Amino acid sequence: MKKSLSHSLTQYYPFAGRLHTPTSPYTQCNDEGVVFVEAKHDSQMNMRQHASEDDDTVGQLFVDGLSWWQHSPYNRDNLLGVQVNHFACGGIALAVVMSHLIGDGCTYGSLMSHWASVARYGSLDHKDVIPFNPHFIQVHPTTDFHGPPPQAAVFYTGCVNPVTRKFVFPNSKLSDLKNKVLEMAEGGSSLSITKPTRVEVLTSLIYKAWATRVKKSILLVPVNVRNKFVPKLSQTAVGNLGTCVLVTTKHESEASLNVLVSKIQKEKMEIKGVKTMQLASERIDSAMTRLSTEEGLEDYECFMCSSLCGFPFDKVDFGWGNPAVASITLRPTKLDGSLLMDTPNGDGIEAWVTLDKEDMKRFQNDKELISFCKN
Repeated sequence: MKKSLSHSLTQYYPFAGRLHTPTSPYTQCNDEGVVFVEAKHDSQMNMRQHASEDDDTVGQLFVDGLSWWQHSPYNRDNLLGVQVNHFACGGIALAVVMSHLIGDGCTYGSLMSHWASVARYGSLDHKDVIPFNPHFIQVHPTTDFHGPPPQAAVFYTGCVNPVTRKFVFPNSKLSDLKNKVLEMAEGGSSLSITKPTRVEVLTSLIYKAWATRVKKSILLVPVNVRNKFVPKLSQTAVGNLGTCVLVTTKHESEASLNVLVSKIQKEKMEIKGVKTMQLASERIDSAMTRLSTEEGLEDYECFMCSSLCGFPFDKVDFGWGNPAVASITLRPTKLDGSLLMDTPNGDGIEAWVTLDKEDMKRFQNDKELISFCKN
């Protein structure tokens, strides 16, 4: 694994470099390397596989815990940290932390797939090794990409005591949810909805269940723009190549499922055809600035819903076959939000939702939400 990672870093060379400063918009590709740690655990691996979402010991699987990039004894400028965990039963868990300053979820998936293919085939030159696409690297010049845009910092205080829960939505239930949204749209509404996706309807459902407690709220949905550029960029292009769909709700009627799906689709259509990353970034900044000027952001609360559906993390094979479990571990945050991933069997979507402890009690008992969850 060390040898194949070393070979991969000759291709994904920015990850072996350093940021010039914490807010630098570029990396120094100086070949200083990444952190690689081996750890031995006395426990059985199956105990980790069935651990709850709030199990504090999950941080032991990562380099210096979940917040290693903030409190690491290593150089805090490291952009990649790897920890190989050996369990008493002989099982292995690989935990990889990547700085969001240099790449997004698509970048993370590309890097992991490339590294695994090099490990599996033993050579960079093998025809099946997934190539690196170096022609577009965008470093996000901020110290906290997971947060909302700078103008939205006023509502980056949603969770005082954050907790995370996993909710599973089978494809059969998501099909029912799609049909419900379409029926609502056809019921005399002037809204335009075109073949809603699983992610669109589920994002709307989760946001609706959350937004019932607030008067004014904002939904932020990060969007990968690689396939929206003209011409399109490869999905292996590295960087934070995305913008955000922004949907505001001021009244309960604006938080209905069909209205939310329609707004999300409308925003996505407006993103198509962007020609530069600057334009993609300026779009969300402009919307937040306008909202701040017209109404004042202090009256709004924010919910961010990211999706990693379609990323084959459960098929990253280092030569031992597909992993028994593959998941993204969320770092603690004060921003209400959710992360969507395909279920391991491909028959649905897992939603990892982070809310304040008191808000979670209400959220997880929302009748409409629970009606579409796995029984």
